[in-house]
Amino acid sequence: MKIEVCYTPDLIHQFDLKGKVVVVIDVLRATSCIVAGLNSGIERIKPIASVEECRALGDKGYMMAGERGGIKIEGFDLGNSPFDYMQPQLKGEKIATTTTNGTKAISLSSDAADQVLIGAFLNLTSVIKTLEKQNKDIILFCAGWKGKYNLEDSLFAGAVCEGLIKSATFNDDATISALYLYKSMSHDLHYYINRSNHAARLSGFGIMKDIEYCSRIDEFSKVPYLNKEKELQI
Repeated sequence: MKIEVCYTPDLIHQFDLKGKVVVVIDVLRATSCIVAGLNSGIERIKPIASVEECRALGDKGYMMAGERGGIKIEGFDLGNSPFDYMQPQLKGEKIATTTTNGTKAISLSSDAADQVLIGAFLNLTSVIKTLEKQNKDIILFCAGWKGKYNLEDSLFAGAVCEGLIKSATFNDDATISALYLYKSMSHDLHYYINRSNHAARLSGFGIMKDIEYCSRIDEFSKVPYLNKEKELQI
């Protein structure tokens, strides 16, 4: 297995996704929401690039979830908090979701990759074990923030690299950097994630509990994947 890390959607065109497993990472907060929601009983989650497409699916019976700039979209059923996605009444529901960064990264991966998986610290160990079993080349795709690098997604990529260090190869600077970033900060992930630029933006909305929760490791045991209908399931 070979691992590569892509730090933002603006760089994904430099990577050949064909035949590879792509792990989409948007720790704050889209992939954390997806992991939490599907592991808590939501039946399917359909990632959508645009607000308009999401509203159209709402008219077809999907519940609508999403944000722009960290703020819940007006008229939508859910925002972009993992606690929104874990509500008991959502069990068995289908959700259409659109976010600033995460759903864009999923969309950019969906056609070319052999498989698209969803990763967050909430299911870190399960992501590592799944990748070990598949034994295919891997792209760790960080959603970033509006095309820019961010800290928390890069930390997760580094955590996966450390977990696969005995079974995978990597030699490019981007991947090596992610590994050593994680090694240098893994002793207190919440502290460093809380000091990221993205966390600072979100803290202005009074959702510090989301940031703390998204820093937790192994709350869930299943890894969401994109099916043939381009919906996420476990």
